[in-house]
This record gives sequence, structure tokens and C-alpha cells, in this order.
Amino acid sequence: MKITNVTVIAVEIPLSRNFGGSKYNVTKRCTIITRMETDTGLISEVYNGDNRDHMREVVDIIENELTQLVVGQDVFAVENLWEKMFKVAEWNRDRKLVMEAIACIDSAIWDLMGKAAGLNVCRLLGGYRQELPIICIGGYYEEGKTLSDLGEEMARLRDSGLAGCKVKVGGLSAEEDAKRVEAARKGAGDDFWIAVDANRGWPVSEAIRFARLIEKYNISWFEEPCHWYDDARAMAQVRRSTMIPINAGQSEVSSAGVRRLVAADAVDIVNFDASEAGGITDWRRAAALCTLHDIRVGHHEESQIAMQMIAAIPNGLCVECFEPARDPIWAGMIANRPDPKDGIIQIPQGPGFGLELNWDMVTRYRVN
Repeated sequence: MKITNVTVIAVEIPLSRNFGGSKYNVTKRCTIITRMETDTGLISEVYNGDNRDHMREVVDIIENELTQLVVGQDVFAVENLWEKMFKVAEWNRDRKLVMEAIACIDSAIWDLMGKAAGLNVCRLLGGYRQELPIICIGGYYEEGKTLSDLGEEMARLRDSGLAGCKVKVGGLSAEEDAKRVEAARKGAGDDFWIAVDANRGWPVSEAIRFARLIEKYNISWFEEPCHWYDDARAMAQVRRSTMIPINAGQSEVSSAGVRRLVAADAVDIVNFDASEAGGITDWRRAAALCTLHDIRVGHHEESQIAMQMIAAIPNGLCVECFEPARDPIWAGMIANRPDPKDGIIQIPQGPGFGLELNWDMVTRYRVN
């Protein structure tokens, strides 16, 4: 089965308000749909990624550099195709954008392999289980938002069928953010997962102080606690100072970056993002490395592909989603999206990623 054509569709949706973390703002949701055709008539239509600033550059890399490398090639030669595409990242450029472009092509290839085999991607990757816990990314810093509002948000997420929430921290002092975590726990109750994500917001001393303040609240993990420029060493120091598991990996652009974190003893959980870092093929390498080191594996956002991957492995933890206002694509662009119940989401059983897209929505928000 050979690839005959690749087209990409860029989608951009303005959001109703700013969804910000400690060091960033989010006012729109973007993604890229990759449509890959084969000589057997099978077609992949899969979306992944959320590059809000450089999406058009990623599209250019796919159209002008990667497509010519894969058209005419065997779909099942996935490692060979990945190696060819990876050479595009060798010369001096913004390699993260190249890895995002590779992820788009690679995800479509895995979708096609599943469709050809009549299996979902979860089973292609190992098929360990066919359901997963699902949590929401929330607890954003918003003007006028009170501690009471934060607690009510957690209760609402719990009642909507989610297993937990990852709360944004790192934008205030350790003491102020600890109060926010206390409010989140009170609102959520004892059985709801509460994780915290500083988005590399703090120096080591502040991160350790914060961790010690919130340990009593049964925190599922502390994500990216420390500034980017020395994060592996810094996270290892935080990890030695708290009983809360440390989670990182979403900022890495290759499996070699995950190896760096593992070698530094910096992480208990890795949330390497296949949409940011070369697709399922490179994610698979990172997941195997984590298995060998008894490290659990999550995934940064993008539940539509992540659930198939995380459910495939024995050390998979959970998947993440957003509320509809933060991610209208997850909420509305998948025509057959499963809904969570009692904190669990069922893995789609259709071949490949099992996605059926809402093309009315795609057409409305297409920007290329």
C-alpha cells in the first residue's frame, strides 16, 4: 500500500477568553488536519497539534519538504519514512517546527496502518486495555476568579464525568498558589485527582516550598516545576525534596530529550507529546524507555490520539482534555467522540484512530 497524496488543512478558532498559565496566554485553538491518500483507496484524516503562533510554518514544511519524501512510499515502512523526514531537522533551523510537521505525517501513517489492518492504533501499539482515566486541564488564572470559584470548578468537572483536574500554578508565590490548591481539593472532594502544573514557572527553592505546602492534599503529580534553562537538574532536586511525583516531558522535541530527563533522575511521570515531537513513532521509543525505568507515561493534551497510545502500554497513566470553551475542537470537531463516564473514557474501536470529523466545523474555521 503506497501513499499517493498528502494535503493539510489548518484550523484556527478564536476562544471566548484568555486561558493562561504561569508564563503564557491562550486566546485561540489551532490544529492541522492531515489527509493522506493511498493507492488502495484508504484515506487518513487525523488532526493533532496546537501551534498558535507558527502553524502556517508547520504547514509549509509539510507541503514543501515532507510530502515529497513520503509520496510513492510504502505506508508500512514507518521507521524508514520517519528517518527520511527526520533528516529535514538536521540543518540549523527551528527544529521544533520540523518535529511538529513530522508528527502530522507520522500520525496519518499510523492511522492508515490501523485502517489497513482493521485495528485501532491502541491494538497496533500493544492493546494493553481499551479504556483510560481522563482528566481536565483547568484551574486557570482568570481576572476576578475567587478561591470559591476554583472549588466550584472542580466540583463541576467531577460531576461532568472526569477523573480529575490539572490546576495551573507557578504564576504566584508558593503560598498564594498553595491556597488555590487547597480550594481545589475542598471543592473536588477526596477521590478526585488533583495535579498541579507550574509550566516551568519557579526557581528550585520556590518549587520545593510549594511542594511541601501542598503534600497534604494528595496531589497526583507536580508538573514542570522549574525554569526551563536548567530544568533537569532542578526537577531532580525538587523530586528529592517531596513525596509528590514529578511530571515532565511535554517540552521535549524528541525521545532523546526524554532520555535526558530519565538520566537526571528528574521524573516519575513522562508526558511526552507525540504532536509536538515527531509523532507516534518517536513517542514509542520514549514510552519503551520509560517502561525500562519504571516510569509512568501520560500525554500532553490531544486526547484524540493520546488515548490510543496511552491505553496500549502497561505503564500508561491517563489522558488529558479541556473544557469546551478552551478546546472547541475536542468538543465539536470529532463527530463520534466518546464521552467520559465515572472518570473513564472508552477507546474508539474504529480502525486507526477511529476519528470521524465534523466537516461543517472544519470548513467554517479553515484558514488555508
